[in-house]
Amino acid sequence: MKVLVLGSGAREHALIWKFSQSTRISGLFAAPGNAGTGELAANLLDVDPLKPESVLAAAGKHGITHVFVGPEEPLTLGVADVLRDAGIAVIGAHREAARLEGSKVFAKAFMRRNAIPTAEYQEFSDLKAAGRYIKASGEKIVLKKSGLAAGKGVLESDNKGKMLKFAEKVLEDDTLIIEEFLEGFEATVFAVCDGKNYLLLPPCADFKKAGENDTGPNTGGMGSVCPVPGLDARLQARIRSETIEPTFAALKKENLMYRGILYFGLMITPGGPKILEYNVRFGDPETQALLPLINSDFGNLCDAIATQNLDTFPLEVSEKTSLGVVIAAKGYPGSYEKGIPVSFAEKADEKDLHIFHASTLRGKDGTVLTNGGRCFTVVALGKDIYEAAERVYAGVKNLSFKGAWYRPDIGKRFMTE
Repeated sequence: MKVLVLGSGAREHALIWKFSQSTRISGLFAAPGNAGTGELAANLLDVDPLKPESVLAAAGKHGITHVFVGPEEPLTLGVADVLRDAGIAVIGAHREAARLEGSKVFAKAFMRRNAIPTAEYQEFSDLKAAGRYIKASGEKIVLKKSGLAAGKGVLESDNKGKMLKFAEKVLEDDTLIIEEFLEGFEATVFAVCDGKNYLLLPPCADFKKAGENDTGPNTGGMGSVCPVPGLDARLQARIRSETIEPTFAALKKENLMYRGILYFGLMITPGGPKILEYNVRFGDPETQALLPLINSDFGNLCDAIATQNLDTFPLEVSEKTSLGVVIAAKGYPGSYEKGIPVSFAEKADEKDLHIFHASTLRGKDGTVLTNGGRCFTVVALGKDIYEAAERVYAGVKNLSFKGAWYRPDIGKRFMTE
């Protein structure tokens, strides 16, 4: 297998790292990649993941047999369709199925017509109508941008001024979804699917807020834990029967099945699990915590997806707990400086400790430089969440750069005193 991973974040570094351990790999490429992927694969800096023809040309030039699409935007632009038409195996949703993530209007309507549990909602394209609804609301509600927003197109609030300002901004160029506010705790379940069958991976939870104790603005994600403590077998069975199986039945009915990843963003409410959103790819930072727990050869898993043999694939998963902590640049999720030199401890590659690069690049002298807001995800494994947390917070000290910060409480809400 010659594999190309599209994307440049910590999710893609984790994927490249996992592929690099496979006995199946004869060539490994990232497009465009980052300083971390460049240590394990060839970074194709001249390839634009948002231009399907650019990706196709690179695949032909390098003899690529399999393409794994990391981020969502290339999928909504049809990169998987173009590659499959050329006979290349792709792990990623086709353009029509990618609407499940690219359009919340589409996804909510899909759930409504198939009786899949989700929050009650209304959609608005007119600011006056949205304003009337917001002003009449007497409690906390959730406002969402319908289109892609890199994890930041959501506002949970009971402040009518903030909500009206958010609605006005969204309605400049998109549709607004207003949902009921659901009480409970969030969890993420990933399914790998081959167009006919699916396999569930261990459940994850991410931490979206910038501040300690889940306060402050939304981010792309400041950390994650896998599996989720408290999500026992009974509850997982209920999630499967009430949300996952109905979703796959509906996908088959509506001819939307595909070969790739389906992300179920869930709220576990007192009344049962409800779907907050679908994504058609692995999440970030959940992927960084999840992949170190998969003991199966990742090349074999992806080939099983491509050849529609997941029903016989022997998935092996570690019984350990994984915890990931994102290290961000000063100012994130607002404005931030780029190009800050990063220093690493000499022994940063301890067993069960991983440093995945997100927004990084190499300077002319080989120094690693920051190149974005979320710069690294440090991941540690332990026998339970307590040991994983102890190891990961020791591990974050293995790298440093000016203004670096991280949340000190990732995983804490799942720990009992």
